[in-house]
Amino acid sequence: MKIFCRFALIACFSFVFSQSFSQTTDSCHLRISLLTCGPGEELYSTFGHTAIRVIDSSTRLDIAFNYGTFDTSDPYFYVKFTRGIMRYALSAYDFPNFMQEYVEDNRSVTEQVLSLSCEEKIHLFEALKNNASEENRYYGYQFYLDNCTTRAKNMIEKNSNKPIIFKNILSPQSPSFRNLINNYLDSSHLYWAKFGINLLLGSNLDKKPNNEQAMFLPDYLMKGLDSAYLQQQPLVTEKKLILKSVSKPETSSLFSPLILFSVLAVFFLILSFSKNKTAQKVLHISDIIFFFIIGLLGLLITTVWLIRVDEVCRNNLNILWCLPTNVVMAFLTKKDKPWLKKYFLVAGSMALLLLLGWAFLPQELNLAFAPLLIIISVRSFFISLKK
Repeated sequence: MKIFCRFALIACFSFVFSQSFSQTTDSCHLRISLLTCGPGEELYSTFGHTAIRVIDSSTRLDIAFNYGTFDTSDPYFYVKFTRGIMRYALSAYDFPNFMQEYVEDNRSVTEQVLSLSCEEKIHLFEALKNNASEENRYYGYQFYLDNCTTRAKNMIEKNSNKPIIFKNILSPQSPSFRNLINNYLDSSHLYWAKFGINLLLGSNLDKKPNNEQAMFLPDYLMKGLDSAYLQQQPLVTEKKLILKSVSKPETSSLFSPLILFSVLAVFFLILSFSKNKTAQKVLHISDIIFFFIIGLLGLLITTVWLIRVDEVCRNNLNILWCLPTNVVMAFLTKKDKPWLKKYFLVAGSMALLLLLGWAFLPQELNLAFAPLLIIISVRSFFISLKK
């Protein structure tokens, strides 16, 4: 879902677009299809993209309606992004210009031609034109509830004379929203992005979507349309790959969170049982750095939990091991205070309980969290028991 900042091009095209709209009288000249774009290399493009294509053979119009455009020139863009107040827009522009970006980014595009009646086509086209007007084109983006794919799906459904019947496209394992997202991140080897997403997004993401809710992802909507029926006829009359991406050799990095934190856990374990004075000095400094960073992560979790307008970051069990108070406690690990020892005893116990109850938690934890929990429990117990 790449940033589209070609407003000058869109503005120029809009004049021709509006003139051609007025000439569209014969709806049977319309051909409407769904475009599903493959994942890209950047995080924002990992999940693919969806658009609607309209061809009017009578006026030679070929338009892509794209619900995934937004403007980063807003000075408060990143503040709004953090709070979950993302203002997306529907943009309509020349199909070759739409495709050019995917050619440049080496991303595939698949087209599914929809079997709609003439009446349904013109209703959908008119609805898209109306939605593309300046007063109607903006909406509040929510990743798995209201995005470019769900908008396209809703437009098709709302402008069909009869309900569209979707067959089940989910696996028998009934994946959660988190499972669906993680599959894409794993496929793209975005392990650090996966770590961050799983750290900040709470247990609400572990709910299991129903069949249609899963179609918030472009690939799943494409699968849904493949087996969908409208008025007892297949909804898709033709499916073809109109742009093929060039395969690149897969690369895997040893610098993944799981490997890095596992090495770090071994480092802390070795130093914890060492009696060497130099090792103990290094351990003390390492404790300060480690617990301070964990505290910062806790503050971040707390912040997004409180300020976001949606619920994706709420009810986050990671706050039980990423204690925000560690920001202060990290600098007191050398102090011989009874209350301090009790604090670290409690912190270590919570980390240990999370490890022991891993499989039974209502929130799926990233495997890379496990070595961090080991470090927290071991170092907290050592600090609480030292004389």
